[in-house]
Amino acid sequence: MDEFWVFGYGSLMWNPGFPYKERVLARLGGYRRSLCVRSYVHRGTEERPGLVLGLDRGGSCKGVAFRVAPSSWQSTVDYLRERELVTSVYLERHVRTTLADGRSVRALTYVIDRAHPQYAGAVTVEEAAQIVEGAVGRSGPNPVYVANTVAHLREIGIRDHWLESVASAITANGA
Repeated sequence: MDEFWVFGYGSLMWNPGFPYKERVLARLGGYRRSLCVRSYVHRGTEERPGLVLGLDRGGSCKGVAFRVAPSSWQSTVDYLRERELVTSVYLERHVRTTLADGRSVRALTYVIDRAHPQYAGAVTVEEAAQIVEGAVGRSGPNPVYVANTVAHLREIGIRDHWLESVASAITANGA
């Protein structure tokens, strides 16, 4: 392997937590960003789960790809496994990703395990807003996670209309 890339689609885009040599907007085909993971740790509890993002099958996802220096490959993988595999709801995958400049690279990313009990499946905007409202986990309130995600996506020029609708529904309900 000559290069090591990581594809981020949620908080990893603006808070990678590992050193990188290059950061590029990218598109991943075959998966879409989805609020489909019941969060028992970071944004909820087992008694009151929240919802966080996962890559689910179908569509495509705009995100960010990070090129990692060879000296940091192993420490980056170790860090990402600790961060993303807390409850084993994600599957580690190497996927073909198209960078904004047209390059095609293989990147490490984490996709939802649809067989895992934390997989929420497809939920409506209203259902998602209801689940998110009031959920709090180790990393803070779930509504803040959704609002911050929408804001950060907009900052880098990515619009996620479904997620924006969830954020609006939460705000409209007073959360």
